[in-house]
Amino acid sequence: MKTKSKSIISNVCHSISGVVCAGAVMLIASSAQAQNLFESDGVSGNIYEFTPGGAQSTFASGLSSPYGIAFNSAGDMFVANGGNVNITEITPGGVESTFASVSHGAVGLAFNSAGDLFAADSGNIYEFTPGGARSTFASGLSEPYGLVFNSAGNLFVSDSSSGNIYEYTPGGVQSTFASGLNNPEGMAFNSAGNLFVANGPNITGPGYITEITPGGVESTFASGLNATEGLAFDSAGDLFTAQPYANTITEITPGGVESTFASGLYGANFLAFQSVPEPSALGLLAVGATALLVRRRHRCDTATLRRR
Repeated sequence: MKTKSKSIISNVCHSISGVVCAGAVMLIASSAQAQNLFESDGVSGNIYEFTPGGAQSTFASGLSSPYGIAFNSAGDMFVANGGNVNITEITPGGVESTFASVSHGAVGLAFNSAGDLFAADSGNIYEFTPGGARSTFASGLSEPYGLVFNSAGNLFVSDSSSGNIYEYTPGGVQSTFASGLNNPEGMAFNSAGNLFVANGPNITGPGYITEITPGGVESTFASGLNATEGLAFDSAGDLFTAQPYANTITEITPGGVESTFASGLYGANFLAFQSVPEPSALGLLAVGATALLVRRRHRCDTATLRRR
């Protein structure tokens, strides 16, 4: 009888352990899931979605000169709908709504860690709360284009006409991070905190990508491109750049090896990868699952010993 009870307890414990382990493995695996790339196509008015393997589909259509795109933490996409002078919100299921109106025609978009949306519009940078309330974060710029936040929460703005990259603290204090660039537009940070800037987005000259360290040291990461505009890094550290006049998206490895990721587009502008659950949240769930597993095993071991 004792042997039978011990066997039953052991089987239950193994079943519980298996379920918890499977849950933990699924949580950990989901944190490493591949992200799809989204591209705003200014000429066609479409937003295209690309799988990591390059399969293309139309995520949204009927927009008017879409430019900057950004995702909030819930996975909703926000698009600078330039021709309609507004910012469009699109749910993961494709439902569209007008999030906010802008003064002229927003270009770059970026979210801060608090969930506020920042938009480059004419000479201003506007800040929108999740509820859509607008305030002016910065003004007096020449032609603000790309927006991106670093890990410290500072906002970087590419001012295309002046050739400068401006840095703003969360409190709005401005400083010049880089100058003398050639029509800087799209920007992106890699995991090391280096800023990559798309230069030369015009049909008459070649495009190149500048890499700038946190200390301001500049170097050319890639050159000879047919104009460059939007930039985005995937989770593997590869850099993707939209080339509107070549109608292509180029993928560049950390070592500088280039390949064509997508072609046959109609005016590739901005790029963004979809949001995924924050690693910290997944990590906490995995840790919790592991702790539960250890606790269950301890209880089962104790119960087994008592019945011997």
